[in-house]
Amino acid sequence: MAINIAVVGLGKIARDQHLPAIAAHPAFTLAATVDQAGGGIAGVPHAPSFAALLDLGLKLDAVALCVPTQPRADIARAAIAAGLATLLEKPPAATPGAVATLVAAADAARVPLFASWHSRFAPMVAPARGWLADKRVTGGRISWRESARKWHPGQAWLWQPGGLGVFDPGINGLSILTAILPGPVTVDRARFEIPQGAATPIAARLALSHRGAAIAGDFDFREEQGERWEIAIETDAGPLLLSEGGAALSRAGGATERAPVAEYAGLYARFAELIQAGASDADDAPLRLVADAFLIAEPVTVAPYTP
Repeated sequence: MAINIAVVGLGKIARDQHLPAIAAHPAFTLAATVDQAGGGIAGVPHAPSFAALLDLGLKLDAVALCVPTQPRADIARAAIAAGLATLLEKPPAATPGAVATLVAAADAARVPLFASWHSRFAPMVAPARGWLADKRVTGGRISWRESARKWHPGQAWLWQPGGLGVFDPGINGLSILTAILPGPVTVDRARFEIPQGAATPIAARLALSHRGAAIAGDFDFREEQGERWEIAIETDAGPLLLSEGGAALSRAGGATERAPVAEYAGLYARFAELIQAGASDADDAPLRLVADAFLIAEPVTVAPYTP
């Protein structure tokens, strides 16, 4: 089955990850791109807006929405109304309520909708989930630290309402945490450090819980000494450490296992499956955790930050 797909939003994540993954997958053909700033792909039809794309009258089967969360829901609704299978870059929308409306629209239109948590496709996530399935969790921690200057230079939208700040990368860790634990995770307490003049946190400390077990969350966008993307879980059968963003795994104190990272290849393989089955996969658990944290967080103002 050939799937003609349009990519909406040609920022860093689209160019670094989505376009190569689409090119490498035999089921997909890049049929068009959309970006209001211009600068499409040579030989591929391009439009400055999604409405303008539809006006081109191209044969399209699917869209990948890689625009910031603030305008994404409106574009997604238009894509669903046009009958296009819709992939949402993470997070799927600015709020859980917006995700719910998109799910309802997709179900009503019988259009596949995919909330694409790419970190869940890291190679050691599935083995971690399998190992934890029959264990009793007694505690844990999640640490997601990186440099905004390195990974998101000049991206002002991150610091605006709906941009999530440190949770733009941190939600990747939460997407893994909610995927590997055998049951729901809740937020009990939160403390946000918000730069003066910004609307979103540059750092956050969360007290999470899973079936009575405490899990500490440490998220920071000011880490200049390399990245720390890891989840440590204590169980009745020993510890589990999932590190390097899900690419490395140690169980019960054993040797560390690693595998090549191909998150977006897995993501597009899953999208192709959903399209062929006419099904949706739109879990919003990671976004609900972030939304809950925003509801109860103690805000602390810190020095201005220029990424």
